Amino acid sequence: MGVKAMLPSYELGFYALVVTCAVLYSGSGIFEASRDSMNRKAFRDGIKPGWHYFGRKMDVADFEWVMWFTSFKNFIIFALSGHVLFAKICSMTVPQHRAVMYMIYGVLAVLGSMGLVYLMIILSHCLLLYSVALAKQKWLCYVAGLCCLASFKVEPFGSWQSGFVTGAFDLQDVLFYGGSTFTIMRCMSFALESCEKQEGIYSIFDLLKYNFYLPFFFFGPVMTFDRFHAQVSTHELRRKDDEMKSIRVNALLHVAAIVAVDIFFHFFYILTLPSDLKFVNRLSDWSLAGLAYSNLVYDWVKAAVMFGVTNTIARLDHLDPPQPPKCITMLYIFAETHFDRGINDWLCKYVYDHLGGNHDNILKELVASVTTFAVTTLWLGPCEIVYIWSLANCFGLNFELWVQKFFQLGPFAKLEAKLSEAMSRRIRAAFGAVNFWAIVLYNILALNSLEFALLVTKRLLVVGFPVSTLSIWFITYCGVQLIKERERILAIEEEDRGDKAKVE
Repeated sequence: MGVKAMLPSYELGFYALVVTCAVLYSGSGIFEASRDSMNRKAFRDGIKPGWHYFGRKMDVADFEWVMWFTSFKNFIIFALSGHVLFAKICSMTVPQHRAVMYMIYGVLAVLGSMGLVYLMIILSHCLLLYSVALAKQKWLCYVAGLCCLASFKVEPFGSWQSGFVTGAFDLQDVLFYGGSTFTIMRCMSFALESCEKQEGIYSIFDLLKYNFYLPFFFFGPVMTFDRFHAQVSTHELRRKDDEMKSIRVNALLHVAAIVAVDIFFHFFYILTLPSDLKFVNRLSDWSLAGLAYSNLVYDWVKAAVMFGVTNTIARLDHLDPPQPPKCITMLYIFAETHFDRGINDWLCKYVYDHLGGNHDNILKELVASVTTFAVTTLWLGPCEIVYIWSLANCFGLNFELWVQKFFQLGPFAKLEAKLSEAMSRRIRAAFGAVNFWAIVLYNILALNSLEFALLVTKRLLVVGFPVSTLSIWFITYCGVQLIKERERILAIEEEDRGDKAKVE
């Protein structure tokens, strides 16, 4: 059945009421647990002094978030503000050479922050993959690129290369591996796009302009070379109607998100609580489910803020960067689950869609998904928890197709055809609710720990069965119906825009 199936407004209102009450009830449990555990010795490293006038300490368990707003704050403001000013001058004076100017500023920023040896390591990998691209053999580009990526992600090769960088400061490892691995992904995109070029090959300067665009260099997102090259080569720089207003609104939303997370961390210790399994095990099933879900929402917010800042700067530079990730609250399909839209676009274009075709064939889909998660495992860094995460999510992605194919068989297809569109939507939402929690449980593996994921799974599916299991399933079903309603409205709006465009 189509996505435009309607449900009665009173039914949707009931779903919204159920979800709201469940979130408030679960949140109250997490708040009480955070308040009661504020001074626990086991949480001493994860909770630091915060707002004394409110009598609250702050959850500082997330290294990345704390790093951005302490040791990395000044570097971000200085480097990116300099880029914005430099880019504005270039776009006004020499728009035809702005890509070269971006490259020069990026190279100088990398040199000043990480030193000459690091810059030489990056340039050597760029030169190697450029040389491979000259052969115009895709298989060779894949092999060389993945070997270069492995040289940063597999020991002892990663430590060997990082050992060449002299000096030491708090951010050295983060900037080293961030800039290095994103560089390899960009170089692979360049090499693969060069293979598609009908005549000749892109120049080495095209690769350097692409790689050393500073807003994307250390933390991404990855923008495929074909898109970057086409956009940065445009000499006539014109903005769409209300584009600057949209950029300002997005910038204010990112600031608001940062403030909201800071407030949230003073009252809800969602990152520190899972570190003490004995304490967490005393929480109610509702609070435990909310804790697991909150961790995924927070990770999405963190990714949205990080990529949102760099994307805002890219939009100021007249680029159209990859969009921020889709909120986990809006997800109940494995195929749409990603926290980095840039890497997801890269994987889909060069691996997943390339091998899977239209993703309708079970065998092709299995090969495509296994290969995609193999590359993802290398990108994240091979280790036990990443292996388990990759295996679980790869299974979930394929299981979706298996279930879809199963219910497309004759008897089930005829049965669904007899149902109303609204009833079909309700049945599909029930299956979507199961999928939603599979996504949550599979991904807290990487965000927290295997032990915490197993504890949540056991409590919700075994210990809490049937009351907690069925009640949380029903609440999730209500949430999925709200997601489907939003998708229905967006589909109608998209169709109206299409009809309007045809008339014009």
